[in-house]
Amino acid sequence: MSESSHLFAALSHFSGLSETEFRRSQSFWQFKDYKKGEYYNQHQTVCKHLGFVMQGVFRSYIIDEKSGEEKNVFLYSSNGFVVTFKSFINQIPCDYHTQAVTDARVIYIHIQDLMKLYKESHEWETFGRLLAQEAFNVTMGRIEGFMFKSPEERYLDLIKQHPEIFNSVPLYHISSYLGIQGPSLSRIRKRISGK
Repeated sequence: MSESSHLFAALSHFSGLSETEFRRSQSFWQFKDYKKGEYYNQHQTVCKHLGFVMQGVFRSYIIDEKSGEEKNVFLYSSNGFVVTFKSFINQIPCDYHTQAVTDARVIYIHIQDLMKLYKESHEWETFGRLLAQEAFNVTMGRIEGFMFKSPEERYLDLIKQHPEIFNSVPLYHISSYLGIQGPSLSRIRKRISGK
């Protein structure tokens, strides 16, 4: 399957986008390869692109002002979108750094082109609404996970959302994302593998 076909299949599955409407957008999409450690978007810059991860993993993180520690807030992996949504939609400086955790490949569209599609097409407008709902659900899932779920439940959610992540991402990034220390992650993994 070509990368363009892969993208169409993903967008069609996500929002029901037709092939005709996908073709309307084709000239707007561009590819970019990222080396591990390269930034998709940096803190205090405006996110101008919606990316779809063809392969690899990204993280959004903040730096704790007191400790200087990096804290992972969001993870983005293959077959999902990578975007700092609040910055992207409002075109305001971003609260996070978004960085490739592995070598990665992204196909992306500029916000001006996406807004043009929203104006021209009901199907693309629907895509935008569903994208906003997805961003809301991901954010609320993170907040509620820390409020109502145990670290083990958050770990199981992570496996469900990003099944390949343990094959490519260092455990310290995963423990940061889960809000726990490395030894706690090791205990959780051992306990679950023993079940």
